[in-house]
Amino acid sequence: MYKFCHLQAEINLFAVVKLKLKNPLIFFDLETTGTDVVKDRIVELSYLKVYPDGREVTGTWIINPEMPISPEATAVHGISDADVKDAPTFQQVAQTLANEFEGCDFAGFNSNKFDIPLLAEEFLRTNVDFDMKKRKLIDVMVIFMKMEQRNLAAAYRFYCNKDLDNAHSAEADTRATYEVLQAQIERYSDLENDVDALSGFSSHTRNADYMGRIVYNDNDVEVINFGKYKGVPVEEVLERDPGYYGWIMNADFPLYTKKVLTNIKLRKFNR
Repeated sequence: MYKFCHLQAEINLFAVVKLKLKNPLIFFDLETTGTDVVKDRIVELSYLKVYPDGREVTGTWIINPEMPISPEATAVHGISDADVKDAPTFQQVAQTLANEFEGCDFAGFNSNKFDIPLLAEEFLRTNVDFDMKKRKLIDVMVIFMKMEQRNLAAAYRFYCNKDLDNAHSAEADTRATYEVLQAQIERYSDLENDVDALSGFSSHTRNADYMGRIVYNDNDVEVINFGKYKGVPVEEVLERDPGYYGWIMNADFPLYTKKVLTNIKLRKFNR
């Protein structure tokens, strides 16, 4: 039997600051086979779902990544190939997760640069239709870096006056992230207790894809955000350099980046 833990609790929150939520907010953390968003896979996913009325639901999944876990990754999170050999694959749990996450906004620590893009890749590989671009995304690390310039353990100590035990455990990191966000809202009077505002503040750029390879400029036009065409509108690049699309599609770019590029190409063609 695979390792699986799914705990549900309905708890009234008595924290100093109660998050003002329009939708349930998913705090989540991933442990993975490595740090490459395109090539690596999830081995553990833990989430804390907070409802607007303060109720909480938590869940932790151990997942078989169908590839070896790097020794470097195991040294960080302690999960080995033996631990996941009998666990379900992401394909097997994807629809369950999509159902649990439907209608929710998301929050994490460094999630906009890593966890969200990697989770999006996993969903795309399973063909489960779950697009997090429709949701608000709060990156607690970005808020922290803009305000204080540190990491999760330091953030937890700074904001909550606690030491983060069992760091790099997905469940511990998830709970710590939730507590840090509450403390940040309490500490900074100019940090609005509103998911829309927090999502905007915790974004460095307005990404069209998750990795920020394609972003929106001040005129809400998608532009390339890397390489020789940085700052150039995508439609202009595709017209000027027809081979650019093929290069992206055949290179090691995230599936979601390729999806966004394809949608822009088709949109221009249909016009």
